[in-house]
Amino acid sequence: MPNVPIWLYFVAFLLVLGPLVFVHEYGHYIVGRWCGVKADAFSIGFGRRILGWTDRRGTEWKIGWLPLGGYVQFAGDRDAVSQPDAEWQNLPADERAHSFPAQPVWKRALIVAAGPVTNFLFAILILAGFASLSGVPTTPAIVGMVEAGSVAESVGLRPGDRILSIDGRPMEKFIDIPMAVAHRPGEAMDVRFERGGGERTVRLTPRLVKEKDRFGNVFERGLIGIGPGKVEFEKVPLAEAPLVAARQTAQIVRQTWEVLGQLLTGNRSIKDLSGLVKIAQVSGEAASLGASQLVFLAALISINLGFINLLPLPMLDGGHLLFYGYEAIRRRPAPLEVQEWAFRFGFVAIVALMLVVTFNDLGSIGAWDRIARLIG
Repeated sequence: MPNVPIWLYFVAFLLVLGPLVFVHEYGHYIVGRWCGVKADAFSIGFGRRILGWTDRRGTEWKIGWLPLGGYVQFAGDRDAVSQPDAEWQNLPADERAHSFPAQPVWKRALIVAAGPVTNFLFAILILAGFASLSGVPTTPAIVGMVEAGSVAESVGLRPGDRILSIDGRPMEKFIDIPMAVAHRPGEAMDVRFERGGGERTVRLTPRLVKEKDRFGNVFERGLIGIGPGKVEFEKVPLAEAPLVAARQTAQIVRQTWEVLGQLLTGNRSIKDLSGLVKIAQVSGEAASLGASQLVFLAALISINLGFINLLPLPMLDGGHLLFYGYEAIRRRPAPLEVQEWAFRFGFVAIVALMLVVTFNDLGSIGAWDRIARLIG
């Protein structure tokens, strides 16, 4: 197994998270600028400034000592999560016109949505580069082998069968099959396939398997027990690469949405949630395999960062968009008291989630086992 030096975890973590936070916040910033809103501060990291400067527009660009996120604070914002300052209406008329709360609801929504959207665009740019330079899997969704004793064998799948869809989702390439079943062990699904010119449908349930990667990490996934024939890759023309990358991004978002649904319905344990410690771990491991692996990981995390920020939870971008939707429909903002309580709930929920994922992350790297051995 590769031996990853400790320093590489920290360096790789900063190399991944830093640019992704910058991209996200720059999306807010640049759209805000286009909309005529003044930005008071652009920060990568939280806490006391360790490096910074103020540009000619009066925006303070800074790096905080705690590299766990970032924010853009627009004129009229009370804090880093864009709650309006109670005094913004008392600003001079010219300054008030360029403040965030003074903007029409569509502009505020556009500025807030720009952060997650930029994360998606950044991931599409990276994936388009890989599609153009390295190619994408083009192996057709045809069964090349069936594992003895597998779920696929038990329902009668044979080599040569073309998988058409799984639970109604079209399977265009063989790579689509594991993406459709890996996160759904134990869930019954309908598999439609073609054999001898006719179509058939079977119902099967992927079995749960535990595997180890080259770093010794144990992970679980669902398998049905089929493999492809000859694996084929094809480079994508540069003009088509963004479309291919956009489809890949949409697939990942859909899979993430399904996993979230499993968490909410109890079909997946909260132990599967991970956070910053896990990101640092996988970043270090990816970096040890080469720069391309680290860049590809950054694309995946960027997609997840965009997705998470769109969740309708107060303090996140999605929570702001939810309130703006209410304002657009009712033609007036939600009562300030409601917003205050919602943001308090959002703060508590996010802190609780961070504690849970940190607990899980420390367990995944064996921290609790080592503490138990020391105590014992």
